[in-house]
Amino acid sequence: MINNLESPVTSITKSDFYGPKAILMMLGLSAGYLLLSRYLIGFRSEQVVLLVLTNGFYFFSDATRKFITAFSIFIVYWILFDYMKAFPNYNYNTVHIKSLYDLEKSIFGIKSGLTVLTPNEFWIKHQHPFLDVMSGLFYLTWIPLPLSLAGYLFFKNRSQFFSFAFTFLLVNLIGFVIYYLYPAAPPWYSQQYGFEFIANTPGNTAGLSRFDSFFNVGIFKSIYEKSSNVFAAMPSLHSSYPLIALYYAIKSKISLGLTIIIGITLPGIWFAAVYTSHHYVLDVLAGVACAIAGIILVNLFIAKRFR
Repeated sequence: MINNLESPVTSITKSDFYGPKAILMMLGLSAGYLLLSRYLIGFRSEQVVLLVLTNGFYFFSDATRKFITAFSIFIVYWILFDYMKAFPNYNYNTVHIKSLYDLEKSIFGIKSGLTVLTPNEFWIKHQHPFLDVMSGLFYLTWIPLPLSLAGYLFFKNRSQFFSFAFTFLLVNLIGFVIYYLYPAAPPWYSQQYGFEFIANTPGNTAGLSRFDSFFNVGIFKSIYEKSSNVFAAMPSLHSSYPLIALYYAIKSKISLGLTIIIGITLPGIWFAAVYTSHHYVLDVLAGVACAIAGIILVNLFIAKRFR
């Protein structure tokens, strides 16, 4: 099983490392990516950064070529996510704003005097600097954490690396499909704009702005102003990633310390998603369901393919 999974990144020979085939392939892919990006979403400096890093890893050494080839799975995810800007999901289906808000309140509503609040509204009334900082720190791990685990598995357990990487990609694809089938506004949208749909609404840091203000930085502002789609709150893929990471950390029997860190991050990100008004509890549960579905599907495929 391990040999079969490793084959995509172990067939590189020294004789053609800088050969015309490798150079032309990377030039073609790089040019194609820049041209397509320019056509779909416009040119941005981070596209050049991605190409410099990718080509640098590919041509630096045999080991880095294997590494970046394996990590191309995550690059594909990033590109697909970025290209969603060119195809706003609200052009294909009705955006759910009030119906999702009402459903959240009916299931998870919290009584406050004579009114019923959603969990998001409850935490707006009970925000605290400690929770602001903690939520921001947890939210900053949503990409570094799975990538760190992927890097660890790449060097320690190659077969589990590919299982983890394909699960990560599959869960994102499931989430992307749901985004287009069920466009949904995040909690902060109704808090700021009410229940009327407004196309081209810019991304918003929502409760994470308090983290930026506390440290006088613009970390989350710079992230969310580049948001691919505001109306993609259901499911919360932020909530999917730590669950996938924890599953493979336990399955791969990695270091206890890293497993504990991932385990702590799991509920931390789930709480932060709701506390900062980026997601409803329903969004978080949908993200958890996507993660479970992706894990099961990949395991079924591996069991069938390598039995």
